[in-house]
Parts: sequence; C-alpha cells; structure tokens
Amino acid sequence: QVQLVESGGGLVQPGGSLRLSCVASRIIFSIYDMAWYRQAPGKQRELVATITSRGSTNYGDSVKGRFTISRDNAKNTVYLQMNSLKPEDTDVYYCNARRLRVGLPDNDYWGQGTQVTVSS
Repeated sequence: QVQLVESGGGLVQPGGSLRLSCVASRIIFSIYDMAWYRQAPGKQRELVATITSRGSTNYGDSVKGRFTISRDNAKNTVYLQMNSLKPEDTDVYYCNARRLRVGLPDNDYWGQGTQVTVSS
C-alpha cells in the first residue's frame, strides 16, 4: 500500500519556525514530483510549495521568502522548513506525491495531514 506520513506539526508562536517531514513508502520516490498543500475549514486547498523529481522548486505567493521545500531521495522524505510563521499560516498541511503518465492514469497520492497552529 502506498503511504505518505507527515510529521512535525504543532503549536508555535508568531515569528517562530517549524520543520515538516513527509516519508513515502511503496513508491519509487525519486521519480515523483512532491508538494505541500494546506487547507483550513471552509477554504480551498492551497498550494504551498512544489519540488520536482529533478529538484526544481516553486512556492505560493503567500510563503515566498519564508518557506523552503527540499527532498532527500535516500530517505524517501520531503521537507518543508517554515520560518517567520504568521497566524494566517494556521492550517492542516498535506503532503502530495504525483507522477504524470502519458496515456495512463496519473499516480497521485496524499498523506493524512499534520496540524500547524501559529498563535501567541
């Protein structure tokens, strides 16, 4: 069974930092594009950051300059370093693994999410 497991969430004060981790199993991790999304109740799921299988990164406008996505293929793990956290960063953060296959259904997997709360 394909599995993505997030960890590292918690309660942090404004201006603080957290590092989220997502460990993948039962996939060839190195060929997947990875991403972090976040979602609050009543809102659409928002793209936070992506990192392709080749290491190219993109960030949502709201987190540019504050968050950094990285991956360690030897550990089947993608990370999200979050600095200068704001109350509006409070959300459930989800890990995503995706592989486009031309002429076939895409492989697209999600973790269960980890809660990040930024509050004083």
